[in-house]
Amino acid sequence: MSDAKKVSPTARNGRVLFASLIGTTIEFYDFYIYATAAVLVFPRLFFPGGDPTTAMLSSFATFSIAFFARPIGALAFGHFGDKVGRKATLVAALMTMGLSTVAIGVLPTHESVGIVAPLLLALCRFGQGLGLGGEWGGAVLLATENAPPGKKAWFGMFPQLGAPIGFILSTASFIILTSTMSEGAFETWGWRIPFIASALLVFVGLWVRLKITETPEFQKVVDRHERVKAPAVTLFANHKAALVLGTFSGVTTFTLFYLMTVFALGWATTGMGLARADVLPIQLIGVLFFAAFIPVTALLADRYGQVKVLIWSSVGIGLFGMLFAPLFGLGLTGLLIFFALGFGLMGCTYGPIGAAMARPFPTTVRYTGASMAFNLAGIIGASLAPFIAMKLATTFGPVAVGGYLAGSAVISILALWMLGRVAPETEL
Repeated sequence: MSDAKKVSPTARNGRVLFASLIGTTIEFYDFYIYATAAVLVFPRLFFPGGDPTTAMLSSFATFSIAFFARPIGALAFGHFGDKVGRKATLVAALMTMGLSTVAIGVLPTHESVGIVAPLLLALCRFGQGLGLGGEWGGAVLLATENAPPGKKAWFGMFPQLGAPIGFILSTASFIILTSTMSEGAFETWGWRIPFIASALLVFVGLWVRLKITETPEFQKVVDRHERVKAPAVTLFANHKAALVLGTFSGVTTFTLFYLMTVFALGWATTGMGLARADVLPIQLIGVLFFAAFIPVTALLADRYGQVKVLIWSSVGIGLFGMLFAPLFGLGLTGLLIFFALGFGLMGCTYGPIGAAMARPFPTTVRYTGASMAFNLAGIIGASLAPFIAMKLATTFGPVAVGGYLAGSAVISILALWMLGRVAPETEL
């Protein structure tokens, strides 16, 4: 008797949802410790010799590499996810991300090997993006393709929760390290601990994922001999509209998130002159709002429609952009309000977006399609967002950054409206 038949549907669903959650938690933990280190230590350790702003911009440039690697990961892992299966591909994606992150923790710095250090850092960053490019789509499909009717957004919400949980773990680790060791010890070896420690999380994720079975929807494709030879070719030939609209639907989600994390931390500690020990806990409070609104809007999406909830959430993000300058001018109090509002709105879009991006694609190309849409949105919305925002803030002030965010919201609203017409929500 197969493992799937030995357990009750409730227990099986619980196992599947936990597997989708633990994997994305690990992946986003790995991704965020890089984002935090890119602000706190990488400018001095890997890009010394220039002024602080130039060093931070160089660090942000390596941060963007992962976003350009993610579509490659989406194509590669998506191909095997649609040909071989969701389970095996998710294991491979997790290994790719985990090994790249651990490698960053043992890299030599610029002081030791010169220009080779930032090159190695860029290579490991590419590996992180490659793994995450294949992780997200598979985790969302693992959840949504096991969902009962009317609960696609609710099931699809579980891998999305990995984002705030991973962020909380990564930020908490840096808070603990920076508060328990000297500045010199932290810059010498302390920053390496979160990267190396991710190996333990990867082992847990692998153990969980090796115990799950294939999704019912993909198994039907296998049983009916419906798998396509080249999922990417079929995707670009027959589903271009869904891919393009799905991509631009997610632009504002990515832009907002990386403005709230990388840019906000960098601007608060440089442009506002605040201590990172004061900013990180406030940012962590904001992430709690992120986590809280993900399940709320997932429930609303199952009731009123994924596209409709995403449109109204994007409208809120556009309005939030108008508050950048006033809130940044209020010191720590304004920063707390800024993080609470921004991360809350991030949760509003992040809850339904997993199911919304997967829904327009047929099962035969869904892994590739959802992964490509999500990761192309990352390139457009987030790859250069911290860099562009920092340049805008230093040249024109935070008000220009708010305008940048509002512009991205308009793009997503238009794409979502068109997606609702191209792919009506007939099966939620």
